[in-house]
Amino acid sequence: MQRSLKTERHSRGAGAGIALLTYGFRPFFLGAAVWAIAAMSLWIGSLAGLWPLAPGYGALAWHAHEMLFGYTAAVVAGFLLTAIPNWTGQLPVAGWRLALLALLWGVARLAFLLTGVTGLIPAVAVDSLFLPCLLLLLTREIVAGHNWRNLKPLVLVALLAAANIGFHAEVLSTGTAVVSSRVAVAALIGLIMLIGGRIVPSFTHTWLLRLGAVRLPTAFNAFDVATLGVSAAALLLWIVYPDAGLTGALFLLAAVLQGARLWRWAGIGTWREPLVLILHIGYAFVPLGFLLGAICIFAPGALGGTAALHTWTVGAIGTMTLAVMTRATRSHTGRALAASRLTVVIYAAILSAAALRIAAGAAQRDFETLIEIAGVAWIAAFALFLIEYAPMLLGSRAGPR
Repeated sequence: MQRSLKTERHSRGAGAGIALLTYGFRPFFLGAAVWAIAAMSLWIGSLAGLWPLAPGYGALAWHAHEMLFGYTAAVVAGFLLTAIPNWTGQLPVAGWRLALLALLWGVARLAFLLTGVTGLIPAVAVDSLFLPCLLLLLTREIVAGHNWRNLKPLVLVALLAAANIGFHAEVLSTGTAVVSSRVAVAALIGLIMLIGGRIVPSFTHTWLLRLGAVRLPTAFNAFDVATLGVSAAALLLWIVYPDAGLTGALFLLAAVLQGARLWRWAGIGTWREPLVLILHIGYAFVPLGFLLGAICIFAPGALGGTAALHTWTVGAIGTMTLAVMTRATRSHTGRALAASRLTVVIYAAILSAAALRIAAGAAQRDFETLIEIAGVAWIAAFALFLIEYAPMLLGSRAGPR
């Protein structure tokens, strides 16, 4: 009853204000989509020699940073700021606090892009503030709600924040951020394994139960614990010893266990609803990344050496974030939980981007062409997302809360 009264008061207060600042998913999903288009366009233009990027920092380092800590961090913020109130029973972070956090993220993107104007150190300092501020805000919400078990995702957010600072330190000292990039990817894949392990079987169970299906997702049990443990060990070893034989062996084991975990979620029965099916397809890039990573270790040069990295970044992270953005936006704005035709095209575009980027690494010829086409497919996916979902993110809720 207390939760209902809180929600009702929040709903009335939110209706009187700006819709964009009523829930974390609104400004951050919108900002993430805009930045996904802008950052990729700037990167493709830089590859074509049309303009320089991030003077003093380096175009390649800027591209990697903005995909991991610019775009993806915004989606993580939007998702957790929306999910944690459901986990804790607390009211969502909204209004001026949400506006300040979103502004900090936006200023960091602009400052980091215009390093020739702002200076490199001020831009790095501003960018390094966002994830720690997000972490403090999320921790406060969980502690206030005495919801201790949900501190686990915040450990990975803390790891991501540390990786961001380490990324800058590596680039400023050596010109590249090899180790910190792996730490960031490992943290993000860890979040997908942890949170995806909640939402994918949960949404699938709801959908299949509605259809009267006999086979339902298997509940979380000791197998999932073992799978997460092996996968975490493989990722940690990959950070430190990316080419070691033991890393490759653990990658193979993790690929098998993660594939079995995904099969236990009964995703094959969701083919009628792309909004659910895409979650399974997105998660499938996790075991695929482990498999391709093992191949790269045991057969160096076979797949270009970056197959696992781009399977996880463009495939798992790109697809899962868009899957979550589309579903959460529909759910929290009162729309039907069913994919429109345009949403299906969005999914097709991001999957094409992933396939092309993975193929580019193994291509003997047309490497740059494949990268550029993959970039265009990425841009198309997020441009279409904005066409359909920006009005939902900016507008008021369509139905009752």
